[in-house]
Amino acid sequence: MDQPRYYSFSRYLRRRFGCRVQKVTLHAGFTCPNRDGRVGYGGCAFCNNAGFSPNLRVGSAEVGEQLARGIEGNRGRRIGKFIAYFQAYTNTYAPVEELRVLYDEVWKHPEVAGLAIGTRPDCVDDRILDLIVGYLPRGMVWIEYGLQSAHDKTLELVNRGHDYACFEKAVLVTSGRGIEICAHTILGLPGEDREMMLETHRRLARLPIKGIKIHLLHIMKNTVMARQYAQGGIRLLTRGEYVSLVCDVLEQLPPTVAIQRMHADAPGDILVAPDWCLDKAGILEDIRREQLRRDSWQGKALGFSMADIPSVPPTSLVRPAGVAS
Repeated sequence: MDQPRYYSFSRYLRRRFGCRVQKVTLHAGFTCPNRDGRVGYGGCAFCNNAGFSPNLRVGSAEVGEQLARGIEGNRGRRIGKFIAYFQAYTNTYAPVEELRVLYDEVWKHPEVAGLAIGTRPDCVDDRILDLIVGYLPRGMVWIEYGLQSAHDKTLELVNRGHDYACFEKAVLVTSGRGIEICAHTILGLPGEDREMMLETHRRLARLPIKGIKIHLLHIMKNTVMARQYAQGGIRLLTRGEYVSLVCDVLEQLPPTVAIQRMHADAPGDILVAPDWCLDKAGILEDIRREQLRRDSWQGKALGFSMADIPSVPPTSLVRPAGVAS
C-alpha cells in the first residue's frame, strides 16, 4: 500500500476502532443565536435557511428513529461501528437537561461508538462541556466548531457573530477536558486572498485540534451571498484554484490532524454555483493528482515527511466479529 499523502478521517477511525466506521447525521431541530436575536438575525451570509423551523424541537424519540434508520440503511456495507452526528445548526444551543436527553438517546444503540456535536464557539459553557465530558467513558466524543476564517474582518463581513478570539478560547477550554475538536473552514470567502486563507490554517496548526473540515465557498439560493453573487459582488474560486489551495492548506497542517472533509457542495435544487462542486469524486481525484504532481503532502511546510502521516496498521484491516463480508 502506498504511503498516504494526507491523514484521512477514515484512516483515523480504522486506527482507533480496527474497522470501518460511518457517521449518521441527525437533525434535532436546534436554532441558532445568529438567527433568533441573541447574537444577530439572518444567520451567516452563506447559510441557507430552507426547512428551518425555529419553533420546532425534535424529541429524543425521533432522534433515536433517525439514528436507527441511518444504521439500518448501512447494513451490508461492512461497517462495524457508527458515530451519531448532531449536524444541523447549533447543537449545544439548548438547556443542559434538554441536551442530556438527546445525547443520552444515541448511546442506547449498541453499534454507536462515538458522538459528534456540531456547534458554534460562542455556544459552549462549563455546564455544557461537563455534560459532554461525561460521555467520554462510553466512546469517542467530538465537538465540531465552525470557524470559517481566522480573520475578524471576514467574520464580520459574513455575519458570523463572533471573532477569532472566541473560537480560540473555546478550543483551548474544550481540549483541556479531553474532548476531540474538529474545526470548520471555508476557502474562497469574499475579500480573502491565498495568503489570508493559508494564515487561517497556520493558526489552526498551532492549536490542539484533532480534525478539520475544509469547505469550498458555494452559493445557495435564498442567502445573502446569493443576492451578492447575482449582483456580481462575489467571485468564486475556479476548480483548479480550489484544488491548488487545498494542497497548499494541507501542507500547513500537522500530519496528526485528521482531514474529515476537503470538499463541499449542496443539493442541486438549492445550489446556485459553482456547478463543478457537485463532482465530489472528481475533485478528490484532482487533489490526489495535484499532490503527486508537485510532490506535496500534509505537513510538508512544517518540516514533516510523508512517513510522519499515520498509516493503517495491518491488524486494523481484520474484519471485526459480526460484520458481514
